[in-house]
Amino acid sequence: MTAEHHNRLEKYHRLLTDLRALGSGLVAFSGGVDSTFLVVAVQESGIPYLAVTALSPTMPARDREDVEATVREWDLHHRMIASGELEDANFVKNGPDRCFFCKSDLFGRLTAIARQEGLAAVLDGSTTDDQADYRPGSRAKEQFQVKSPLLEAGLSKNDVRWFSQEKGLKTWDKPASPCLSSRISYGEPIDLDALRRVEEAETRLRRMGFATLRVRKQGETARVELLEADIPRLLDPQLRKQVTEAVRQAGFQYVSLDLEGFQSGKLNRAIGIS
Repeated sequence: MTAEHHNRLEKYHRLLTDLRALGSGLVAFSGGVDSTFLVVAVQESGIPYLAVTALSPTMPARDREDVEATVREWDLHHRMIASGELEDANFVKNGPDRCFFCKSDLFGRLTAIARQEGLAAVLDGSTTDDQADYRPGSRAKEQFQVKSPLLEAGLSKNDVRWFSQEKGLKTWDKPASPCLSSRISYGEPIDLDALRRVEEAETRLRRMGFATLRVRKQGETARVELLEADIPRLLDPQLRKQVTEAVRQAGFQYVSLDLEGFQSGKLNRAIGIS
């Protein structure tokens, strides 16, 4: 056994120990890599739990499909609820603190359910990697006293992917899938039409073989971010035309290619964070 393997096992042992000491929990389950691993670990710990998924127009449809598949495969105790961030004018106006209002809505609803069900705390899937990112939603975590068992056990994103693969979780290599509102430039109002256009454009491009990408909405322009390795594919005039048509059919007037390539969180440059 390597030192790295031993270290990971110690972290996982601490995770299970912490969960059992907690006694019970409600897991905020989005269908991503981290929350999927967390809910399976909670199930393994043997404590009473409930996994809850908040359905929202900001949630990509494929994430909901991943949630449903995991619930079936692992026979999870699970509930779906409706979210309400689009009813909050502070969220809709899409300022740099947008995530705070979204998470406040989510954690408020989850906290109420946890109390109704007699569960000790709300748990989220934050890892050590999340400490280095710009996450205004963390203020909402503190406000509602949400616990992050993976972070507290010292687990990184790479640790989570490693354990997920070991456990046979199909999400182990799933790309990051932030909410669709993260594709819309700060200051542009978030509405159903904008979210629909972004999701449809990304779906069309994935069908063309671009697995990791973002379509950033900037007014009537879709700025397409692809992996650097995929950018040379667009030197083919026919493929470039197909990409342009696919994005325009999703409802955009103009299509541009970001020559830097894909980078998560790039819109944060507008507020001085790179």
